[in-house]
Amino acid sequence: MSHPRKILWTAADAAAATGGRATAAWEARGISIDSRTIEPGDLFIALSGPNFDGHTFVADALERGAVAAMVKMRPDSVPTDAPLLLVEDTLTGLTALATAARSRTAARVIGVTGSVGKTGVKDALRLVLGNQGETVASRGNLNNHWGLPLSLARLPADAAFGVLEMGMNHAGEIAPLARLARPDVAVITTVEAVHRAHFASVAAIADAKAEIFQGLAARGAAVLFRDNPQFDRLAAAASGSPAARIVSFGRHPDADVRIVEAQVGAEGSHVRAAFPGGTVTYHVPVAGPHWVINSLCVLASVWAVGADVPAAAAAFAGFTEPKGRGQRHRVTRPDGVLTVIDDSYNASPVSVAASLAVLARSTPGPGGRRIAVLGDMLELGDDAPALHAALAAPLRDHGVDRVYTAGPLMAHLFEALPPSLRGEHADSAEILAPRVTAGVHSGDVVVVKGSAGSRMGIVVAALLQSGDASKAMEAPPRAASGG
Repeated sequence: MSHPRKILWTAADAAAATGGRATAAWEARGISIDSRTIEPGDLFIALSGPNFDGHTFVADALERGAVAAMVKMRPDSVPTDAPLLLVEDTLTGLTALATAARSRTAARVIGVTGSVGKTGVKDALRLVLGNQGETVASRGNLNNHWGLPLSLARLPADAAFGVLEMGMNHAGEIAPLARLARPDVAVITTVEAVHRAHFASVAAIADAKAEIFQGLAARGAAVLFRDNPQFDRLAAAASGSPAARIVSFGRHPDADVRIVEAQVGAEGSHVRAAFPGGTVTYHVPVAGPHWVINSLCVLASVWAVGADVPAAAAAFAGFTEPKGRGQRHRVTRPDGVLTVIDDSYNASPVSVAASLAVLARSTPGPGGRRIAVLGDMLELGDDAPALHAALAAPLRDHGVDRVYTAGPLMAHLFEALPPSLRGEHADSAEILAPRVTAGVHSGDVVVVKGSAGSRMGIVVAALLQSGDASKAMEAPPRAASGG
């Protein structure tokens, strides 16, 4: 049975926060910037971008059940008595709502950024903290100059925890998000060579991630990956901010939250970890050694925010992968069953290596093979051709049997592969998809990976539609300790 949502904003409160004028009394129980996702009771905010104007969709939003719309002018398509909140600029208005929401809430706020892993860590924090109090987190990957204020504006005054993701492609993008969110705990999952097209070095990427400390609340905490080569640089940046303490995680013996033992299996891991209050043993039902590290990041964040670490560790057993980030599917076809690992949301050299490690630990069925289907890794700058070609080594090392590639950059990898590993190459995911579905067979384990812009989700969809698909059942780990 569903429960009615809380009132987030009244017309009077929203007008006071934004300096706008409400044309009617209303009570909003949610906020949306997309008329297609309106739920009854939402406030629709008509944002405008280079190629669209949200005011075009106000009438549609109201028809779908929005209680009001924030606009800079009344569109001709809505009646004169429509419930509106008139503001000078709608993005400024959304940001004002976010500022007011942050000021009025009693929630302890965790800000999460990092080169990889931030969405998964954010979603895991939502789960494990949600058992300890009302927790509101960014939906999907709403982590930019629209998404973060939207997530903040949705934060109820009486929530216990808020978990906010912050993303960037360029220097200077995280600082204003951090100052808006004012996190009590600032998390940097890791720093890797992604977005290299916009940065001269990995150190420069670290400096951009460290902008999160510029918004850190007084006496806050910074959560950092102790094993990362940029740890000292990040720790120095945190020490120059209001951070009262640095909480580290990883395998390093000096890490505050560290692995004692890990059994890493094909579909999950058993972990024993030490933290400042003792040790915890728990199950991570998500494949890959990187998820052991992610779980330590989550527990370090839980400890830093003052929540219950053993309870959070126990709650991990209920975690499932975000869509496109490692979900396993069983596809029953006329010739038998194949396994599809959907890791198609995004890609960088480090995340492709992690995905291949998951594939290596997966056991094919009788006569089956380990197959990698890879799309272009974007925003890698001048080194992109070499970085793509360099994937040939981990593909060989992880025992992959066949490789399919899509995109002009992945052509460099395809040429670097030994002929025995080459499946097929195509210019795009659309062209490659039918070739992959025709080339795989019963018993195969297929991982699909690529940057969002390479649209490798098309390949996943084709594979799932080639038979009767279901989410694979989780199984206990089968591999020896390590990870």
